[in-house]
Amino acid sequence: MLQNIGVPGLILVLIIALIIFGPSKLPEIGRAFGSTLREFKKSTRELVTNDTNSETSNKKE
Repeated sequence: MLQNIGVPGLILVLIIALIIFGPSKLPEIGRAFGSTLREFKKSTRELVTNDTNSETSNKKE
């Protein structure tokens, strides 16, 4: 779905976000989005690690 946006579409989305939220709120929103994404990746990585560890321990038993 997001693969077909392209550069003009991305620029349009950024301009609309700038109009809606204003220039002072955009850095704050970007930081919040970045920390949310970082936490999601960390949790996903932990789940995958735990899953592989449990599969390994099940095979040993």
